[in-house]
Amino acid sequence: MKTETLAHSAIEPGILYFGTPVVLISSSNEDGSANLAPMSSAFWLGWRAMLGLSARSHTTRNLLRTRECVLNLPSDALAAHVDRLAMTTGSDPVPDGKRKRGYFHVAEKFERAGLTPVPSETVAPPRVAECPVAMEAVVEAVHPVADADERQRGGIVAIEVRVQRVFVHDDIRLPGSDDRIDPDAWRPLIMSFQKLYGLGPQVHPSTLARIPERLYRGPDIDRARSVTSRSAAPAGERVS
Repeated sequence: MKTETLAHSAIEPGILYFGTPVVLISSSNEDGSANLAPMSSAFWLGWRAMLGLSARSHTTRNLLRTRECVLNLPSDALAAHVDRLAMTTGSDPVPDGKRKRGYFHVAEKFERAGLTPVPSETVAPPRVAECPVAMEAVVEAVHPVADADERQRGGIVAIEVRVQRVFVHDDIRLPGSDDRIDPDAWRPLIMSFQKLYGLGPQVHPSTLARIPERLYRGPDIDRARSVTSRSAAPAGERVS
């Protein structure tokens, strides 16, 4: 029996967040302490990521100043921890736009979230021990968003970062493989229209999955191998 086709209706939603993985970005404050901020406007191409952030956020200022961060990916089991960071900001005083939305300043983000910072290998900001995936990264470029609209100019940026290290929990690795994630074991936390969800089971076999992942490996992986760990770098030398 043929399924009835539903008609589309034109609407104007205030946001278009149809569902993307949550990222906890750890960055370094001016005093050397760690900041931790949740976001979900991110996507990956090879070992590059694009991060959509407010140009005025505390995390953005940290990234532009230090040019490095860690992209920590929480599983759906960490939803309550992530939610403890909602409505918090590392900025003091709180910017007017965030204050009107109910945000408040928190300096100790790891403590508030109940998460554990662990030293990174190639960047200063710590990784989150509880997150099954943590990617140490450096800033490669900053792209303005909506720059042609004077009402929005300077408000949003897309920060391009290059991944230098990928760390994962062993329980999400594909058995029998050194460098692959098991999609059936990895359960990312997803944000859709400001609500938190888990990822359901596979609904259909994927034709793309027939392509070996090694065929996607790009030159950034070779470049990452040449990055020296911070502990091995000479004193005062920036790792990048």
